[in-house]
Amino acid sequence: MNQQELVNYLERIYPLDLTEEFDNTGLLIGARNREIQKVMTCLTITAETIDEARKKKADLIVSHHPFPFHAGKRWTTDTPNGRMLLALMEAKIAVFSPHTAHDSAFFGINEQLAEMLDLMNIAPLIPSRVIANENMLDDLSNVGGDLIRRIGQPLGSGRIGKLKKAVSLKELAKKILHLLHRDSLQIVGPDNKKIQIIAIGCGAAGTFIEEAARQKADLLLLGETHFHPCLEAQALELALILPGHYATERFAMETMARRIAHRFPDLKIWASKDEREPIRFFTGS
Repeated sequence: MNQQELVNYLERIYPLDLTEEFDNTGLLIGARNREIQKVMTCLTITAETIDEARKKKADLIVSHHPFPFHAGKRWTTDTPNGRMLLALMEAKIAVFSPHTAHDSAFFGINEQLAEMLDLMNIAPLIPSRVIANENMLDDLSNVGGDLIRRIGQPLGSGRIGKLKKAVSLKELAKKILHLLHRDSLQIVGPDNKKIQIIAIGCGAAGTFIEEAARQKADLLLLGETHFHPCLEAQALELALILPGHYATERFAMETMARRIAHRFPDLKIWASKDEREPIRFFTGS
């Protein structure tokens, strides 16, 4: 199939108008009009994911995080980014990144996290001017009544919603460990704090702390943040659960691969098998 057909589809379900100002999204490497047969999804372009794509002869990588993210003056083998870019171009592998458009999309990462927690009355934490429409759902129009109800309403950054019944921070942390297949996570707040209103920001979403507190959320689920935002959340009596950047986003690349495969059955599509969480917890044993 023609690569531009897939690009058009991705830009429809992950509207680039949702891209944050700092970001770099869309088709970042490669020619638009060429025939493709194999597509790999992954969270991040690394030497390992490029090697896998080359071995399996992928024509396109759909990577959540953009590559290159920042402008560069030199792209040589003297730097890791230079080596990766040259490897992609030598193998004629294109790169498409939806990043923050994927985070905020109608059925994007934050939406998926909210549904995993069975939240009610889900809405964007920070609304945008982009309005949800049925075309953004495509063949997922039967995912749930709450999404259908929100057709015609604004999309935006993050999500906020309400649990049917309040639970303790400790109980919720245990549930998230199970849902995201983690052995450990970080929390801010007392174990017995009652949680019912939950804000969500996948990845590094420490900038959502003030808005989550303003909307009277009991907790913000995010991937990671720095020390001082944790102190800010503590002062605002906003609990935090931090399972890790990788954990709050990588699962969605599996979802994306299944969605593309369903829409384009003639493509060979897979989520990277070799991608790994770069952070390990050392116990001393």
